[in-house]
Amino acid sequence: MDSGLARGKRGHYCWRAMSSRLPALILLLLLSGPLRSATPEPQFGLPRVALGIGTLTVEAQVAADEPSRERGLMSRTSLAADEAMLFVFPAPRPVAFWMKNTTVPLSVAYISPSGRIFEIHDLKPLDETPVPSASDAVSYALEMPRGWFERHGIPAGERIRGLPASTTAR
Repeated sequence: MDSGLARGKRGHYCWRAMSSRLPALILLLLLSGPLRSATPEPQFGLPRVALGIGTLTVEAQVAADEPSRERGLMSRTSLAADEAMLFVFPAPRPVAFWMKNTTVPLSVAYISPSGRIFEIHDLKPLDETPVPSASDAVSYALEMPRGWFERHGIPAGERIRGLPASTTAR
């Protein structure tokens, strides 16, 4: 049985047989280990929904399960002017959003089960500081290009139409 060790003089084992394989093993470890970047690929294939906000309509990708909510808009390099991501939670709850691996400047609206905007926050690219909701009854969060709500005169209290049912109702 060859274990890769060769018996040398005086009964000591040496790594002669392994030394020729060592560079390949180091390369394999470097390519497959934790040193590799953990930045996820952007997600584009999510379902979409048209949302009415005031007199406007926006198209939103729907992140309705845990993996798609966790990934959100990470690794995206752009977002169209009226494009959004809607996060649907299984039940009303307090939420917090941050911008890990997200370089696109965003604003987020925390939304009630009835579709009313509780509050709107601007988020800083790549800032991993959580921005918590003041409410503990958030059912949806809507991310838009930063300043979109302000530019269109959409304040807290505005109602959003066309929201999909909560994931608990599915």
